[in-house]
Amino acid sequence: MATEFGVLGAVEARIDGRRVDIGHARQRHVLAALLVDANRTVGIGQLAERVWGSRLPQRAETTLYSYVSRLRRALVAAEDTAIGRRERGYVLSVDERAVDLHRFRALVATARAADTAERSAAGFREALGLWDGDTVPAPDTPWFNALCDSLAAERLAAELDLCDAQLELGRHADLLPGLLARRREHPLDERVARQVMLALYRSGRAGDALAEYRTVRGQLAEALGADPGERLRRLHQRILTADPALEAPAPRAVRTAAPTVPPTPGVPRQLPAMPALFTGRERELAELGPLLSSEPAAESGAEPGTEPGADPGPAAAVISGAGGVGKTWLALCWAHRNQERFADGVLYADLNGFHAAEEPTDPAVVLRGFLGALGAEDGATPADLNGLAALYRGLTAGRRLLVLLDNARDVAQVTPLLPGGSASVALVTSRHQLVGLATTHGARLLGLDALPEAEARALLGRHLGAARLAAEPDSAAALLARCAGLPLAIGILAARALAEPGASLADLAEELRESGGQLDALDSGDISLDLRTVLAASHRALRPDQARAFALLGLAPGPDIGLPAAAALLGVPPSRARALLRSLRTAHLVAEHLPGRYRMHDLTRLYAAERGAGLPAEVGEPALRRLTDHHLFTAYRADALLDPYPTPFEPGEPAPDSLPLRPTDAEAALVWFRAEHEVLRAVLQAAQGRGWHLSAWRLAWSLDTYQLRWGLVHEHIATWRAALASAESLDDPLPRALARQRLGHALGYSGQLTDAFRHLDLGLVELERLGEVRGQAAAHYALANAWHEHGDDERALRHFRRARDLHRTLGDPVREANTCNALGWVEATLGRLDAASAHCEEALRLFGEHDNHFGVAATLDSLGYIEQCADRHDRAADYYRRSLALSLDRLGDRYAAADTLIRLAESHDALGHPAEAREARHRALALYEAQWRTARAADVRALLAAP
Repeated sequence: MATEFGVLGAVEARIDGRRVDIGHARQRHVLAALLVDANRTVGIGQLAERVWGSRLPQRAETTLYSYVSRLRRALVAAEDTAIGRRERGYVLSVDERAVDLHRFRALVATARAADTAERSAAGFREALGLWDGDTVPAPDTPWFNALCDSLAAERLAAELDLCDAQLELGRHADLLPGLLARRREHPLDERVARQVMLALYRSGRAGDALAEYRTVRGQLAEALGADPGERLRRLHQRILTADPALEAPAPRAVRTAAPTVPPTPGVPRQLPAMPALFTGRERELAELGPLLSSEPAAESGAEPGTEPGADPGPAAAVISGAGGVGKTWLALCWAHRNQERFADGVLYADLNGFHAAEEPTDPAVVLRGFLGALGAEDGATPADLNGLAALYRGLTAGRRLLVLLDNARDVAQVTPLLPGGSASVALVTSRHQLVGLATTHGARLLGLDALPEAEARALLGRHLGAARLAAEPDSAAALLARCAGLPLAIGILAARALAEPGASLADLAEELRESGGQLDALDSGDISLDLRTVLAASHRALRPDQARAFALLGLAPGPDIGLPAAAALLGVPPSRARALLRSLRTAHLVAEHLPGRYRMHDLTRLYAAERGAGLPAEVGEPALRRLTDHHLFTAYRADALLDPYPTPFEPGEPAPDSLPLRPTDAEAALVWFRAEHEVLRAVLQAAQGRGWHLSAWRLAWSLDTYQLRWGLVHEHIATWRAALASAESLDDPLPRALARQRLGHALGYSGQLTDAFRHLDLGLVELERLGEVRGQAAAHYALANAWHEHGDDERALRHFRRARDLHRTLGDPVREANTCNALGWVEATLGRLDAASAHCEEALRLFGEHDNHFGVAATLDSLGYIEQCADRHDRAADYYRRSLALSLDRLGDRYAAADTLIRLAESHDALGHPAEAREARHRALALYEAQWRTARAADVRALLAAP
């Protein structure tokens, strides 16, 4: 049965065209909140906040559960839709094309990429036809209010896009009445004003068009204290001069960009937006075509020693050239024009190879992101780089993927990221030629030079308008000579010119000439043109507050910065920070590469860092302290939501104006950690470099839970090595002892047992000397795990017992229960089943008394294993089924459930139930495959294939 959902108007559901009763208003609001994030988990706290805002009922979670249960019953006949429970959340699984909101967005994206005005207009009409009245009737909560505002903005943008397409088709007379009405509704919208003026002019009413300009200019001055923007002023000038190009054109293509491939559920589409002003490079684009066919790798791409007939690997090409020469733009343009070739998706990563202040991105970090985009679950991937790369190659073999690796440092960084098989394509950009990639993987090399004079002039014309260049040809030539064909310099200089439309190009050229001759290249000789002069000219045009913001952003650690952190750095409210960032973005000095996240080109970042280094100490030092405290105190609060275990320190008060965030629940904390993880690591290193060792150590502690639980093994070890170095600079011995304990735990988790034992033993001695009982308990638990991994279970038991006793002394029953369960498991592996059972029964009692369902599920599994060892397979199967009922049905813990299913299958085998055993193994196999646990999956397949 076909199910359809409506959000763009009344919230409704239809099955085979018949409307379904989905209940009262609040229940419909729950459905709307799930539909907006279809196929993504919405946390329980997040869902409650959406529906009730700050006015939560006393039993919000129970109420939500009843609403969702009724929605499930109402949709029981919808075979293609389900509302599932995840850990602390719900997910509505549905084909996104069945939801009018997602269908609207897909249609708008397709219409914007259409190759003719007719197709564009038809697409926008179809998309707007999905709207049923106004935006979703919604409760008065912050989330629904923001949703309504956002949807209204999306609808208006689509309506204006439709008007542009229809104006392109010469339908100004039909449009004019509606445009005049919209102009009254949006008196300050300059795009609406431009459309009205153009329609009036084309209707033979040039005088009215000029009067309209005077009206909107007055309205902007009165309401905002601002003049009309460049595009509106330019249209006014063209109307004054009766520019023939303003006449209604014959029908032609709206835009020439390649069609955007609509998103397909389960297929990654990570490609950044097409550069709007990309110009020229047709020769290079033509050369990339044959380089990135599947044939080059087959001719010469196999590694030396590859057997005949072996898979030659993916086609690959490297675009190399100076910083700012346009490598990324070229790669993105080719990718957008060709992405329809790649049915299995597009993966993208900025490898940060030449960042002004940060290390190149670790390939392991990129691989985890790629695997996640391909469907792997958090924490279900290998810990080491080789394992991640092998899983990635196996997963991508046979798929048709485009993998775009931007800004690579060297061959070693790229090699693990090449996909498996010959059906995929890898496109790499770098300032280095990466000749080694051609030798080992048959990659083809394309060197990119500065833009030829004609293309450089065309790009400047795209920025400033051909008329402005034609009016001052000599000055335009002087500016282009200063930019030396570098697109980055052209963009910055054009933004400078657009900032002062009344000034002549000659004034700007003279300013550049007077500022000096060829200055140092900003990246130590990689380019030989005075980009510094261009940047300096743009910098001089900034207001003092903008210049200060630019310099401070140059000091910020990390690959990018979020808006709240930028507000803390600048010491201003977020609204003011957004305005400052918007002004720098207009000047081409920063880019908003993700909503609410900003970064600089690495050459611009170098110049900003120079300006930041010149700030007075009383400006730069407090700014970095605010930024550090913003991240530290937010991380501290987020970590407390992931693991409410007492910390060994009280954070005190953050620096004034550091504006730390307060995540609302564990899911919000996880989202924040994911977005900020690389920045947090950079902030820790920067704090360490400035001698703020206590902050660095505390930040490591606040990162510990996130890095450990989500399998970030290398990052976890690196974080605690840095924290230990900082702790050794402090007068207090406790941070050093705890850092040794956590580093030893991280090393043991990764299998580096020799170093783990060394740090854990040293840490334990210090903790005992200091009388730090919680740290001792954690050290004993970590030592027990390490000795169990080493194969010395008797020594492991001694440490587990000591950890249990210490947790009992502390009055920490949950961690006492966790240790009892571990004791039971190890006793069972030694054959001491009565002792094992006693430990696990005690764990089960403690977990049950404190409603720790994860612990109960784990302990039931352990009890099943004990009964299995005792050949009591019927009782073992019962324990396993009870564990699975919790793990799968209540907690959504599919990782642990897969292992439990295998043990359940073994019990069924022993009981003579082959059909039940086979079913359990099939269920386990599906989970292993979903988690990319390839070795376990291969074992299960072998068992299923056996007679």
